[in-house]
Amino acid sequence: MGAEAYLPASSSAGTLKAAKKKWNVPAWTKGFLLPAVIVAVWQVIGSLGLISPTVLPVPSAILSSFWELTVSGDLLANLRISVLRAVLGFLLGGSLGLLFGILVGFSRKTESYLDPSLQMLRTIPNLAVTPLFILWFGFDELSKVLLISFGSFFPIYINTYLGIRSADSRLFDVARVLEFSRKQQITKLVLPSALSNILLGVRLSLGIAWLSLVVAELMGSSAGIGYLIMDARQFSQTDKVFVGIIIFAVVGKLTDSLVRLLERRLLKWRNSFEG
Repeated sequence: MGAEAYLPASSSAGTLKAAKKKWNVPAWTKGFLLPAVIVAVWQVIGSLGLISPTVLPVPSAILSSFWELTVSGDLLANLRISVLRAVLGFLLGGSLGLLFGILVGFSRKTESYLDPSLQMLRTIPNLAVTPLFILWFGFDELSKVLLISFGSFFPIYINTYLGIRSADSRLFDVARVLEFSRKQQITKLVLPSALSNILLGVRLSLGIAWLSLVVAELMGSSAGIGYLIMDARQFSQTDKVFVGIIIFAVVGKLTDSLVRLLERRLLKWRNSFEG
C-alpha cells in the first residue's frame, strides 16, 4: 500500500487541492495561447517562403517595422491623434446616447416622438454618411469626430432604453411600500437595474467608435493610424499596414477590458451565471 493510504481523507483532499492550485495557470494568460500558436505557425510558413512577404510578411518583419516606427516617433504621434479623435467622438456620441436613452426609456410620449426617427437613422451605415459629412464639414477634425459620434450614439441609446424598460415592475411595488419618491425610484431602482445594459452599450459603443475612426481616417486624413495604413499601402509596405491593424486591435481590446473591469466592480452585487 502507498503512503496515501495512511493519510486522512481530509489531508489527501487538501494535498490534491494544493497541487491543482500550484499548477493553475492565471486566467489572463490563457487568452495569449491561441495568438501565440497562430504567430508561431505564421512565422514558420513565412520563413519557408510559402507566402510572398508582400502579401503576408512574417511576424518578425512586422515587429521590426513596429520598432522602427516607435523609435522614429511616427507611431506614437499618429496614435495620439487617433486616440484623441476616438475619445472625443465617443464622449460626444455616448453622452447623447445615454441622455436620449434615459429620456425615451422613462417617457412613452418621448418614445413615440423620437424613437422611430432614431431607429431609422440607426440603419444608415457609416460609409453611407461619410461623403455627406465631408461635404458639410470638410476634411478637418470636426467631420471625423462627428462621424465617430454618429456611430457611438446608437449602441448606448438602445441598451440604455432597453435596460430601463427591462426593470422588474415588482420593484415599483416595493418602492410604493417604502414610500420612495420619484427621484429615489430612478436612482435606487431603475438605473441600478439598467446598469448592466448601459455598460454593455458602452462596450459596443467603444467598438463602433474604433470602426468609425478607421472609416474616417481612411477616407481622408493627414495624420492618425488610418493615415499610416493608407500611406504604407501606397508604397506596398505590408508590414507597416499590419502594424496599424495590430495597433487598432490592441487599443480596442484594452478599452474593452477597461470597461469589463468597471463592470465587474460596479456589478459585483449581481448574482448571475458565470459559466
